[in-house]
Amino acid sequence: SKHQLTRSDTVFALGGGVTGDLTGFAASVYLRGVRWVQLPTTLLAAVDASVGGKTAIDLPEGKNLIGTFYQPHAVLCDTNAFETLPKSVFSDGCAEIVKYGMPCDSALFDSLPCGLQKIEDIVARCVEIKRDIVCGDEFDRGSRQLLNFGHTIGHAIELLSNYTIPHGNAVAIGMVIITEAAMRAGICSEKCADSLVRLVKKLGLPVHCPYNAEQLFEASLRDKKRAGDTLTIVVPESVGRCSLKNVSLEEWKKLLCLACSSQTD
Repeated sequence: SKHQLTRSDTVFALGGGVTGDLTGFAASVYLRGVRWVQLPTTLLAAVDASVGGKTAIDLPEGKNLIGTFYQPHAVLCDTNAFETLPKSVFSDGCAEIVKYGMPCDSALFDSLPCGLQKIEDIVARCVEIKRDIVCGDEFDRGSRQLLNFGHTIGHAIELLSNYTIPHGNAVAIGMVIITEAAMRAGICSEKCADSLVRLVKKLGLPVHCPYNAEQLFEASLRDKKRAGDTLTIVVPESVGRCSLKNVSLEEWKKLLCLACSSQTD
């Protein structure tokens, strides 16, 4: 406000996912909404965080608990910016690419990691998938929740680590855990789970969770997709196909115990 921005001005978010989320949230509430433009500089922001209109800030109690749905005026992505990223930050963004492939696009999943050599095509495909899903469910009440694959557990991991574990790393672990749980529950095949674990490792991402089932369960109770005593989770059935399941908290705890037991076998 000290710069006296008006409703005819535009705010630009130059940076990664946190920068975009915070800028978008501020733009959505200042003067009840001013225009904003996303300028993602990280792979994670380019393929996911900058597209779709979700804005948010984290609280000590949970991930993205304060936020709005507020679409940017434009998203401008220069993939040359990725050349400045440390390898670990680039790998962190790869988790979100896997997040698109597993529930929505087996060809995208199968193209990795070699497909990263044509990063413009990868980014374009991810944005295309998200565009189509968001156009049909902007406010995250149905099919858009498929894009939360790995995120319920991932957000719990971020919270438990006091946000010291990066988002992509946490999502990678979350995808592995829920897939191994699905395998143990007979929902997906061992081949499906093995394919995911191998890919996550090839991309330089972690597969082992530093927290136990009880810790994950307690942290996940703060998830935005919780409604009373039920939680909506994304469960893999095969590469390229996931489903949404509403589970009781008791069922969710059992799934987490299945998953965590597979990590200690």
